Amino acid sequence: SMINADFSTATALISFGAVLGKTSPVQMLILTILEITIFACNEHLVTKTLQATDVGASMTIHAFGAYFGLAVTLVLYRPGLKNKHENEESTYHSDIFAMIGTLFLWLFWPSFNSAIASETIYQTNAIVNTYYSLAACTVVTFALSSLVDQRGKFSMVLIQNATLAGGVAMGTCADLSIHPFAAVCIGSIAGIISVLGYHFLTPLLASKFNIQDTCGVHNLHGLPGILGGIAGIIVTAI
Repeated sequence: SMINADFSTATALISFGAVLGKTSPVQMLILTILEITIFACNEHLVTKTLQATDVGASMTIHAFGAYFGLAVTLVLYRPGLKNKHENEESTYHSDIFAMIGTLFLWLFWPSFNSAIASETIYQTNAIVNTYYSLAACTVVTFALSSLVDQRGKFSMVLIQNATLAGGVAMGTCADLSIHPFAAVCIGSIAGIISVLGYHFLTPLLASKFNIQDTCGVHNLHGLPGILGGIAGIIVTAI
């Protein structure tokens, strides 16, 4: 279907975020062809063979795409890339355009999580649960952003990215009937791990493990994707 085809392209885009600035267009083309093939096999294994529920694809798209990209950036590591390049810093105009993108993603993330829900009631559940999670995640992100900053100011990088982690984490159990408080808790935890990941984990991965996550996909897609999988296990068990 066209929706599943769109989902597969999202996986490649997530992986691109980890390798931007380190790959040529030809390398990215090869990466896409290989990843889409592996993604299709992984999705069939998770949803058909294991029969896991993952309506918003927290595991099959977000976690898979993030860690696939991190594996590629580890393979492509070169000693000359160890020091951060000055062009990696954002500018005023790039921050504005990125913020516009964040607003669109935030508004339409519920439609992503509810797109393949089988019935209307499940689609409604997915939309409401995702908005609860996103709202809680946004509040937590703004609060923690000022706390981790030495000057007590908001960080544009965190606002642009971590505010979306709630939508990622809610993906697996979005269509299930859960209490609004549970959705708020999932979004809050996603915001916490995403902000702390950007502030502490990304520099650690770069300095100790030679994993240079250009766009921080590990913090926006990887860790929240794992959280979404864990949340799905707990909800279905209950």
